[in-house]
Amino acid sequence: MLKHLTAAALITSAASLTVGAAKADSPAMVSFKILTLETAQELAQATLDDCRKRGFQVAVAVVDRFGNMQVMLRDRFAGPHTPETARRKAWTAVSFRTDTHEMSKLTQSDQLMSSVRFVTDALMVGGGVPVESAGSIVAGVGVSGAPGGEADDACARIGMEAITDKLDF
Repeated sequence: MLKHLTAAALITSAASLTVGAAKADSPAMVSFKILTLETAQELAQATLDDCRKRGFQVAVAVVDRFGNMQVMLRDRFAGPHTPETARRKAWTAVSFRTDTHEMSKLTQSDQLMSSVRFVTDALMVGGGVPVESAGSIVAGVGVSGAPGGEADDACARIGMEAITDKLDF
């Protein structure tokens, strides 16, 4: 028993030293980027405009890198479910760092990640896309109301093109 306690004490001491060394080398604060409100609005409007050109009445949500709502636009004839659906698509894209069209494939019932569909607020339907800047996710855009997730996704990607010049690469 004493041998086990001694080994455990040594492991604990070694772990404390390692953690202490890591803390000393790490900054106490972290920095990150998110879209300004104006850029998020521009993204949402460009996305809505593209959907309108295609004849779709949609809702567009832009969330920050943490999934918090920044902008919500809903066209006048978009269904009552579309704002919440767009928000959930944007949130899912940011949370899982993958567009929801791809997530819809990765989480099918016969796939290893199928249980992810049970995460509260996750929505594995095309139309949610993460927005990246210099390799980091800075926002997510979600679209709902076009005829199918692929059409929602296409509008979101055209909207993102409108702000590409404002993102770091």
